[in-house]
Amino acid sequence: MKAVFPKKKLGQHFLNDLNIAQKIADLLQNQNCDNVLEIGPGMGVLTDFLIPHSKNLKMVEIDLESVAYLNQKYPEMQAQILNEDFLKMDISTLFANESFAIIGNFPYNISSQIVFKTLEHRHSIPFFCGMFQKEVAQRICEKPGTKAYGILSVLCQTYYHTQYQFNVSPGVFSPPPKVDSGVLSLERKEDLIVDFDEKLLFRIVKTGFQQRRKTLRNSLKTLNIPKFILEDSIFDLRPEKLSSEEFIELTKKVGNAKI
Repeated sequence: MKAVFPKKKLGQHFLNDLNIAQKIADLLQNQNCDNVLEIGPGMGVLTDFLIPHSKNLKMVEIDLESVAYLNQKYPEMQAQILNEDFLKMDISTLFANESFAIIGNFPYNISSQIVFKTLEHRHSIPFFCGMFQKEVAQRICEKPGTKAYGILSVLCQTYYHTQYQFNVSPGVFSPPPKVDSGVLSLERKEDLIVDFDEKLLFRIVKTGFQQRRKTLRNSLKTLNIPKFILEDSIFDLRPEKLSSEEFIELTKKVGNAKI
C-alpha cells in the first residue's frame, strides 16, 4: 500500500513510533469501554493497538486518501471506517445510544473543539484520551491560580478527572510538528451530583475568563446578577483563582438568585 501524504491543511502529523502508540492504547485498559471511537486514524499506527482493546472500534477520518488506505489495510472493518468530519457529525447515535470512549492523535488545529464537543456529549463519553499539543494538554490539566488555567481547565475538571500522562517529542511524527506534544486522559466523575444549572455554569465560566484580569464582580456584569449576591466575597476573586468545585458553588449562588 502506498503511504498517505500528510496534508498541512488538515493538521496531519502521523505518529510513527510504535512504543508511543502502544502507550496511548494501553490507557484504555481497565476502562470497560467496549465501544471506542478513534479520531483521525491516518494510516492506522494507533489503530493496530486499539483493535485488541475494543470489541467495537469505529474510526472517523476526514481525509479521503487516508480512508482509502485504511479500507485496504482493514478490509474486514470498512463499515467501521467513517469518512466524516468529527466536528460536524452526529455522534449521539454512533453506537446505538451506548457509551463509548474517544481516543486519537488529534489534529492540533481542532483539538480544543474536539474537547468541547466531548463535553457536550459527556453523558455518553466516560473516557477520553489522546495526543495534543503539549501546551493545550497541560492547560486542560492545570490547577487554579496559574495563567494557563482557563475555560477548558474548569469545564473538563468539572466533569472529568484529568491526568497529564506523558510528553512526546516532535521526532516521533511525520512530518515533525514545531511544538512538543503531550498525552492526557479524562475519566468521567461518576459520583458528580449535578444539582446546578449546567448551562449557567458554562456561561459563567466562559464570561468570567473573557476578562480574566478583572474580578468576577466586574467580568460577570453582563449576567445582571442582583447586587445582594455580588456582595459575596467570592466575587472579589479573579476567575483563575476558583477551582471547578468553587465555580459550581458560584453557579448555585447565581442560579438561586433567579437571574
